[in-house]
Amino acid sequence: MTDSEFNKIVEMYSDSIYRFVLKSLRDKNTAKDLMQDVYERVWIKRQNVNIEKAKSYLFTTAYHCMIDLIKQKNRFVSIETANIEKNETVIIENNYNNIKEIIDELSNKLPEIQKMVLMLRDYEDYSYEEIGKITGLTESQVKVYIYRARIFLKNNLKRYQHLIF
Repeated sequence: MTDSEFNKIVEMYSDSIYRFVLKSLRDKNTAKDLMQDVYERVWIKRQNVNIEKAKSYLFTTAYHCMIDLIKQKNRFVSIETANIEKNETVIIENNYNNIKEIIDELSNKLPEIQKMVLMLRDYEDYSYEEIGKITGLTESQVKVYIYRARIFLKNNLKRYQHLIF
């Protein structure tokens, strides 16, 4: 990839990658910092990046940067999460009047991998195959994670039925 091609992909994909990162991290400053890391990594390896696969490469790099950041944070902070595998109910104490807020709050209760594959599929409109390449998962694993995330959201949205209907 040439310098001008690098500038072109920065211009073309910055918004969508930023949305992906921001939706995952929910902190504008951290998302901006991570974006810098993503483009720094791509710049360093620009000679090895094929311009036709640049978008996928950028999302993959962003995904790996987020995983690294999350692992780093988990070393220092103990996070209590719902055990979705055992079907424990997530209790949300906030009062909501907006469905988007409810979905965002519930999405934040998902395990990171489920949250990321769901966002790549539903917000960024990637195919299962493309998500697999970005995350390093098989296509069937991607489908399972998306299915589990959607079931979790569906089951927990039932509590807010009076707000939705």
